[in-house]
Amino acid sequence: MMHDVANQTLDLALKYTDQAEIYVEKEEGVNVDIKKDKVDFAKEAFTFGVGIRVILEGKMGFSYSTNLDKLEETVQSAIFNAKSNEIDENFAFAPKSEYPNVKGIFDPKIECLELEEIINFGKIMLSSVKEEKCEPTSGGFQTGYSKFIIANSEGAVAQDVSSIFSGYISVNVDDGENVSTASESDSSRHLDIDPEEIAENACRIAKDSRGGIPIETANFPVILDHHAASGLIATFSSALNADNVQRGRSVFADKLGKEVVSNSLSIYDDGTLKGGLQSATCDGEGVSSQKTPLIEKGLLKNFLYDIYTAKKGGVEPTGNGMRSSYGDVPSVGLSNFILEFDDIKDISEVNNGVLITDVLGAHTANPISGDFSVEAMNAFKIENGDLKHPLKKAMLSGNIFQAMGVSFAAAAEKRKIGPFVLPQILVENLRVVG
Repeated sequence: MMHDVANQTLDLALKYTDQAEIYVEKEEGVNVDIKKDKVDFAKEAFTFGVGIRVILEGKMGFSYSTNLDKLEETVQSAIFNAKSNEIDENFAFAPKSEYPNVKGIFDPKIECLELEEIINFGKIMLSSVKEEKCEPTSGGFQTGYSKFIIANSEGAVAQDVSSIFSGYISVNVDDGENVSTASESDSSRHLDIDPEEIAENACRIAKDSRGGIPIETANFPVILDHHAASGLIATFSSALNADNVQRGRSVFADKLGKEVVSNSLSIYDDGTLKGGLQSATCDGEGVSSQKTPLIEKGLLKNFLYDIYTAKKGGVEPTGNGMRSSYGDVPSVGLSNFILEFDDIKDISEVNNGVLITDVLGAHTANPISGDFSVEAMNAFKIENGDLKHPLKKAMLSGNIFQAMGVSFAAAAEKRKIGPFVLPQILVENLRVVG
């Protein structure tokens, strides 16, 4: 059916213009929401929509609809929008291409899950929290199955099928004087997440955070746990976005071929990563997914491009034209942003430092300068290679671009946190404010 809709809509669009692109998307899923100590609600969701882009005399137009009886009107709306826009020679659609066989991104078990099974995952997680003598405050599970098809006037036809399974929990622990809080989450393309493990990890962190001791303001070696690291790396990654580079919003704009981070660090964006949370056969405009070296041993090698920024920059697109849904136009985004360090310096090598589990306020970091000031969540003092005690409220400040110049992996294990695939990161010098 989806192929029929794509072909029918493309035929309609080509009555009005020689250049058109059709994006058809179907999503099915279940959301289970937890509030305090019970499953608050559970609902099944279904969406089906068509996004239409046209280029008419150098002008781009876009429209979308969920009503398959109004495809003609939707096409006409896209044509009208194109006529209202300005000419831009950088508008283009993906050429016909071969697509990779990306493995590990679809689990048919998720497609077949019943609502009651998902609710049961939530109940297991709540039960585990209570067994740990913690108080659940919020949480939930989400499952989803999605499929999209892209067809355009250049002959490109691509499709992708994927699944997602994720859960999270937030908990409190009362130590008699204060309440310690913590949260944990996990996501996978497969039905292999353990609700008990998520609950136990959240409770362990909350319990370990009781009785925090103030810390004096100073510069310390800081180990950023996976969640904390991903929050700050989001700001760093924006400097590798070609749109930001072309708009003068990236500190890396004139640094291709130069050393920009620690020579221990290499960074790749890989849309073909097996089991990657953002892996797909192609991006949101039909460009084949690929592995793009961005930084190799500290040297800046490339930026991330969609078709528009690639044409504007006179280079090939990297398969990073991402869409949030059929109702959105593509723009430069991450697939799987992978950090690989040659050197590991684990906690045993830290004599006087801090471990930070998560950060609050990472979104407030300055994406151009890289300066940040965030609240350190579930932070612990490190002394002579061991966790000594939890810290009472502390802030963490610094510059993410400078920090990545003095960084190492703090462990070999990587985790997938959204688009980021990364280890714990040891930064040799960050400001901890007590």
